[in-house]
Amino acid sequence: MDGAKLDGKTVAEHIVDFLERREVKHVFGLCGHTNIAVLAALAESPIDFVTVRHEQIASHAADAYARVTGKASVVLSHLSPGLTNCATGVANAALDCIPMVVIAGDIPTHYYGKHPHQEVNLHADAAQWEIYRPFVKRAWRVDRADLMAEILEKAFHLAESGQPGPVLVNVPMDIFSEVIPSDSFDRIRDNTRALKKPSIDDETAREIIEALAQAENPVAYVGGGILLAQASDELRDFVEHMGLPVAHSLMGKGALRDDHPLVLGMTGFWGTELVNQSCLNADCIFAVGTRFKEADCSSWYPGYTFNIPGSKVIHIDIEPQEIGRNYPTEIGVVADAKAALRALNRVAREMYPDGFKRPALERKIAGFRTDFKARNVEMATSSAFPMMPERILADTRQALPEDAIITTDVGWNKNGVGQQFDILTPGSILTPGGFATMGFGPPGAIGAKLAAPDRVVLSLVGDGGFGQNPSMLATAVELDLGIIWLVMNNNAFGTIAGLQKAHYGLTYGTTFPGSAEAPANGPGYADIARAYGAEGHRLSAADELLPALEAAIASGKPTVLDVPMINNPTPTTGHWNILDIYSPDKKVSHVAT
Repeated sequence: MDGAKLDGKTVAEHIVDFLERREVKHVFGLCGHTNIAVLAALAESPIDFVTVRHEQIASHAADAYARVTGKASVVLSHLSPGLTNCATGVANAALDCIPMVVIAGDIPTHYYGKHPHQEVNLHADAAQWEIYRPFVKRAWRVDRADLMAEILEKAFHLAESGQPGPVLVNVPMDIFSEVIPSDSFDRIRDNTRALKKPSIDDETAREIIEALAQAENPVAYVGGGILLAQASDELRDFVEHMGLPVAHSLMGKGALRDDHPLVLGMTGFWGTELVNQSCLNADCIFAVGTRFKEADCSSWYPGYTFNIPGSKVIHIDIEPQEIGRNYPTEIGVVADAKAALRALNRVAREMYPDGFKRPALERKIAGFRTDFKARNVEMATSSAFPMMPERILADTRQALPEDAIITTDVGWNKNGVGQQFDILTPGSILTPGGFATMGFGPPGAIGAKLAAPDRVVLSLVGDGGFGQNPSMLATAVELDLGIIWLVMNNNAFGTIAGLQKAHYGLTYGTTFPGSAEAPANGPGYADIARAYGAEGHRLSAADELLPALEAAIASGKPTVLDVPMINNPTPTTGHWNILDIYSPDKKVSHVAT
């Protein structure tokens, strides 16, 4: 064994070398007895290990990091409780199609089935990797050291190709420590790092362009796939040339600047009348990188957001199973959004060099925005305290530079932001969409700041979400990350409290003792921040917010702003199926006072 050590490296050391060659800069995780061999190898590496106090913080931070960098992030986990703690963040990444490689330690191979410390084997021996099977693209259990190189290479390719997503590489701890020659890793050195994305042929492009040109009321409907493909520029060029108004899903927020003259806004339950009505009236819907999810489509009820069948659908997506899943599709195309839009832009200019202009539509959009802001101005400038959520959003938008990165959570900070907070730099809003995980935003801000250290990063989060994992403050302080957490504190799980009040007339289990202004024995989030070594301020008047934000940005220090907020529900023109489930045959909305 001693001779072998002279000739080779441990598998853990080979893994770190492999990550360095892939230009991985950060690994997120938490130690355990099964992964310390990897930590020892990382100690000699330029890769930074981002230590957290809870594994869910690691996976949420890695999720946001991948959204900003556009590359697969890396999480290092301990076995069993470490892996299950990680699971929520990994599942959140999976449902939002975020590339991630999770490397997890496991029990030694020679103890399979003996139920050593922390082994999951109630139904099969050494079966912890199966916990991730419902949501990762693939889960590997590495049973031989010489297969590690091949599996790692496959893992990164799979995470980043097609519809992106997380993968799991589950490694028994004795394999991490096994010394092997470099042959298997040398073999993959010259393999391509990234696979070429599929595009569309000219014949298909001409068919799509002709269908859009012949439509009287076409609408482009875009989702998060535009941002994953980094196709905002191509989308802008295409819709401007074809004169297409742009509706977007929650995850498509920021695919184009919200002040672009063709942007209608977010569809669905929390959409506005303009966007929902425009989609209802569309005779042709050009959908790119969207899955037509429930909240974005008013639970697929006709008459609220989409009338399909009725409207004809052209659907482009990287994943075949997304096309036609929720609505019948006339033209379905499996392609990368960026590559497809490049081809469409070229063909559109060949077929219709002068393009299409819809000045009346642009005036209609501009008029709606003016009216919407006018209707909102009382709330957005209100001096009421606890604060109106609209005022919080208005002051935040005023304080932030255009390229600031915002992480949201769930509640007003997600739904209200989607509806009425302008995103002015594509890709600068990071939202938990499919899994809608409470607690994503605060640790997500850590990953975003590490990925883009020169940009302002702000986490808009409710008190419920901030309370999930406040220990992420320790990591932020230790790494001196100048992040701002703005806690929209309504002393409740506000959205659910509103639903319960509307349907059952009470708020049992959905609100906390006391009120937003005077919580009864509740946590002092500013005090918690200071205890971790961050700055912490609890506001006592509405006029304090804007200067507090400006001061926090200027300080460059991790800062928590605890902002008491009235629990007003986000206004909506869409529909959600649960309204019918809770109150069948009644006209009950989620709005309740």
